[in-house]
Amino acid sequence: MSGLTAWERWELASLDTLEMPANESAGDDALAQRPDPTEIERLRSQAEAAGRQAGYAAGQAAARAEAERLGRAAAGLEQALAEFNQSVADELLALATEIARQVVRETISLRPETIQAVVNEALAQFPHQHATIYLHPQDASLVRSYAGDVLAHAGHRILEEPNLKPGDCLVESGSSQIDGTLATRWRRVLEGIGLQTPWNEPGTS
Repeated sequence: MSGLTAWERWELASLDTLEMPANESAGDDALAQRPDPTEIERLRSQAEAAGRQAGYAAGQAAARAEAERLGRAAAGLEQALAEFNQSVADELLALATEIARQVVRETISLRPETIQAVVNEALAQFPHQHATIYLHPQDASLVRSYAGDVLAHAGHRILEEPNLKPGDCLVESGSSQIDGTLATRWRRVLEGIGLQTPWNEPGTS
């Protein structure tokens, strides 16, 4: 710097002097802007806590949704099982009813003398009264052979009625009538157990 003039030396020195505060100020700003480790740790902890809370809330919502879905599935399964059980019960009852109907038909066919029990039961409704007994022609012939004399002695008459079916019986005394047809007897028996299944003859529905 010996070759410089006094003015140039002063100007250079002035610039150097002026630059120093600027450099020092920049350094201070840099230090001021440096993150505080404690603050960083605090922010990280807050973020982790917020994440855990959000995850917990999301987990609870998912669990509730799954519980509701399982509840609906269980309710649907329970209803399906109830409907299935009712359907099976109805089918079994229908099957049992049909078996009973077939047994009655077979009994009448193989043991036609059972009509005598029907006649006796109907006559029991008219004690000490003369009655007229209407039967299918085959049944009338059978009853006459079994108890014709006894019935006639008691003042009862047996009349053939072609419109009646085998196993049917109608008994009249004065203005009263006992309906002992198979359809009526069947209905009374089933009503006693809370059913309403009509008696159907073979070939009918």
